[in-house]
Amino acid sequence: MGTLFNELFDYNFYCNKKLIQECLAMNTVTPNSTKLFCHILNAHHIWNSRILGKPSEFQVWQLHDIKNWEDIHYENQRSSFEIISNADNFDKRIDYENSEGRLYTNTLQDILFHIINHSTNHRGQIAVDFRLNGQTPISLDYIHYKR
Repeated sequence: MGTLFNELFDYNFYCNKKLIQECLAMNTVTPNSTKLFCHILNAHHIWNSRILGKPSEFQVWQLHDIKNWEDIHYENQRSSFEIISNADNFDKRIDYENSEGRLYTNTLQDILFHIINHSTNHRGQIAVDFRLNGQTPISLDYIHYKR
């Protein structure tokens, strides 16, 4: 299971890194794309924090300067790899409180998969936003990554 998650997080890292590079090269990034990408970064950080039982440093929709995206992204990735490397049971139940204060429990593997899926979903929304604003979205399909 750890090998699969390492591979999926490698893919996630690759996609986010390419998107960051694309945004840094643009003259302006739309407010919607900025909001969505910051949300990807924040949610990844928040889920890592929940798994580790630590308080989150970010709010769900907190905005970050584009100059800080790479550092936040790198730290999220480092933290996720540490979680995966130290996991002895991916069926372990994680208790956490959501952003509205409700208590939930999910397995580690479900949370890790959610981080990947959540990022993919919002990258798709960013691709649509790019198109709506005359930009060509970059191809981030998993099969292209694997080729």
